[in-house]
Amino acid sequence: MKNILKELRTSKGISQSALADILSVSRQTVNSIENGKFDPSLTLAIKLTHCFELPIDKIFIYED
Repeated sequence: MKNILKELRTSKGISQSALADILSVSRQTVNSIENGKFDPSLTLAIKLTHCFELPIDKIFIYED
């Protein structure tokens, strides 16, 4: 699944490590999500929507 997480994170001046701390995950998890290698759980996706104050479909782009 594609996402705009890296763009959102960098636009707010947040490092991968800082975002990982906010989400209670590893920096590697944030990196993997940003690179499309890992789709987050629903719980983690909801945490991201709260962090960036955007609906889930603005952060993640579903492709068939």
